[in-house]
This record gives sequence, C-alpha cells and structure tokens, in this order.
Amino acid sequence: MLTAEQKQAAPWFHPVHFLSFGFGSGLMPKAPGTFGSLAAFPILWLLTDINLMMFVVVTLVACIVGISLCQHTAQKLKVHDHGAIVWDEIAGMLVAFIAVPLAWDTALLGFILFRYFDIAKPSLIGIIDKRFDGGFGIMADDIVAGLCTLGCLHLYLIFTH
Repeated sequence: MLTAEQKQAAPWFHPVHFLSFGFGSGLMPKAPGTFGSLAAFPILWLLTDINLMMFVVVTLVACIVGISLCQHTAQKLKVHDHGAIVWDEIAGMLVAFIAVPLAWDTALLGFILFRYFDIAKPSLIGIIDKRFDGGFGIMADDIVAGLCTLGCLHLYLIFTH
C-alpha cells in the first residue's frame, strides 16, 4: 500500500510507474506480487503466436528495461523493492514461459511454481535477493525464479506430452 507521499512521488499514471506497478496490478492492497504475476497472462497470451526468437527478445527487453523501471520507481518511493513494484514478477513470468505452450495446465502449474519460487526464495534465489540492491536486485531474484519455473515446466512437458 502506498502512502500519500509515495502516491505523489510516484503517480501510477506516469508511464514508468504504470509499468513498474504492473499496469496497476501492484497497487492491490493484498498480495500485489500475486496480482502482478497474473498481469503477465494477457501479455503471454498476446505473445502466443510469435516465434521463439521474438519471444526471447521481448523477454530480454522486459528484463533489461525492468532494471531501470524498477530502480526509478523504487527511488521515487524511497523503498527498495516496494511491494507495489511488480514489473519483476511480469518479467519473471515471461522467463518462465520461454518455449512453453500456453494451455490451462502449463498456465496453472507455471503460476503456482513461480509464486512458490518468488515467495519462498529457496537456495540461490534467496541469496540473490539479499545480495543485490537497486533495480538489478529487484529484478534478479524474479528472473532466477522464472528460470527455476521454466526448468520445472519443461520437465513437466517432457514427461506428460
């Protein structure tokens, strides 16, 4: 939840903050990271018909640009990795679905796994979360959570399809 001072410093309708706040999904009073992860699904759906190389390029751009977006908004809010900043969840979800067909089973499993890795921060994800600051630190743990989810989804696809 943003304070009045934070709302003034980082208005949600400013293009940078609009993206950092996951199109407004990060402004939900409860579970903003979960809503930010859900906000990735319309993007994933829009990307279903592009080829793999283009999907990877879009994902890389989302990750790289996300470093600056999240850094800028965090500075305006004066809080490192404020809960309302959810672009990192969106980028992490894009990573999780590289070369994964979007279907009900992969969407559900990918969402659950990504939220698990993002919240629990097991092993390397937790180390990254504690070790890095700024926009890179905000983005890095979610990108690695996306990579872990990606590995699990590909194993799922190998054994079930």
